Amino acid sequence: MSILNKVLIVDDSQLIHSMYKLVLGRYNCRIVDVMNGLEAIDTLSRENDFDLILLDINMPVMNGLQFMEKIKKENLYRHIPIIVISTEGKEEDTLRALKLGAWGYVVKPFKPHMLYELIEKVVARKPPYLSTVKSI
Repeated sequence: MSILNKVLIVDDSQLIHSMYKLVLGRYNCRIVDVMNGLEAIDTLSRENDFDLILLDINMPVMNGLQFMEKIKKENLYRHIPIIVISTEGKEEDTLRALKLGAWGYVVKPFKPHMLYELIEKVVARKPPYLSTVKSI
């Protein structure tokens, strides 16, 4: 298993935050969670040493795609891998997220092993991290 030190969770659902914390428990990493893209940008302005961002698309204030557009313009944040995890499984959303730099796209609901597998590929920097994972 690869090392994962710090993860930013960006999702407007407290239930989803709890679920991700359970999934990430095996990594014994520090988790910072926020409720929308604007809060995530504020967090990144104070701390930019994240190893991974788990990002939802549909959120109030600033959605996930708007967040990605904004941070991908900043050299400080461009290197942070993003896995989009969303109920939006439309092909255009997936393609747009991948074009904006997402390292993976998981459709909710999903099984934990799907996320583990993608996280391991991202952390190990092993391709294919641009493949999408859809639940069955």
